[in-house]
Parts: sequence; C-alpha cells; structure tokens
Amino acid sequence: MTRNLFAFAIAILALTSCKSKKEAYNYNQDIVAMEKELEPAITATEDKVAKYAAANQYDSIAVAGKEMEDKVQVKIDKIESKAAPGAKEGESFKAAILKYFKFIRGLYADYVKLGKAKNQDERDAVLVDIQKVVDEKQKVITDMQVAQRKYAEANGFKVQ
Repeated sequence: MTRNLFAFAIAILALTSCKSKKEAYNYNQDIVAMEKELEPAITATEDKVAKYAAANQYDSIAVAGKEMEDKVQVKIDKIESKAAPGAKEGESFKAAILKYFKFIRGLYADYVKLGKAKNQDERDAVLVDIQKVVDEKQKVITDMQVAQRKYAEANGFKVQ
C-alpha cells in the first residue's frame, strides 16, 4: 500500500513538473510572439520618423510616436493582466519583460515630445533625452535576455 502511494505521488509530481515546464515555455513563447508582432510596426515607424525629421514634419513625428506608444501599451497591458506562471523565475522574467516593453514605449513617448516641441531649443533637449534612451537600449535588452535565459534554464527549456 505504501509503495503504491509513493508511486502515485511520484507520478503526480512528474505530471505537475511537465505541466509547469509546458506552462513556462508557453509563457515565454507568448512574450516572444508579442515582441515579433511589434517588429514590422517598429521598422515602419522608424522609417517614417526619419523621413519626417528630414522634412521637418514634427507634427507627423508626434503622430507616429503616439501610434507606436499605443501599440506597445497594448502589449504591456496584456503582460500585466496575465499572471506570471508559477514556474521558477517567472516573476523575475515578467518584471524584466515589462521593463523592456516600457523602455520601448518610453522611446516613442519621447518621439511625441519631439514632435510637439515648440522650437529648436526644446527639440534639442528632447534629442538629448532620446540619445540617453538609445544609449541605454543595449543594457535593457541584455537584462531582459539574461532574465529570459535564467527563466528557461530554471524550467528546463532552451531559448531559441
């Protein structure tokens, strides 16, 4: 009887572990999909902003920035509304992902500020802020990737 109970407990533990691993993997894949969904819009927006800046069309920069800011906010809202999986490092991964998406949103918020600046002095000040954000970009990406790798390792899957 004790032997059967022990075997049953081991089977439940194995099933729970597999479910947790799958849940952790699926959460990672959902995040990756959200990021990939934004890539075409990011590329298009960056191209538009460069074109608008060359033509001194600052109102258009503000509009493009606001559109992207809103698109990124939708992703942030989805991430915030969904609990991190109970998997190991789940909360840390979620926090790093939110920081990453908020970083992206912040860049587009700065584009809005650039577009709404009243004169060149204000635009220059915003450009300084944008350069600081761009300089921080690699650190934010690296922090997110480190958290993602820890999360994947802790839950038995590889990041692709």
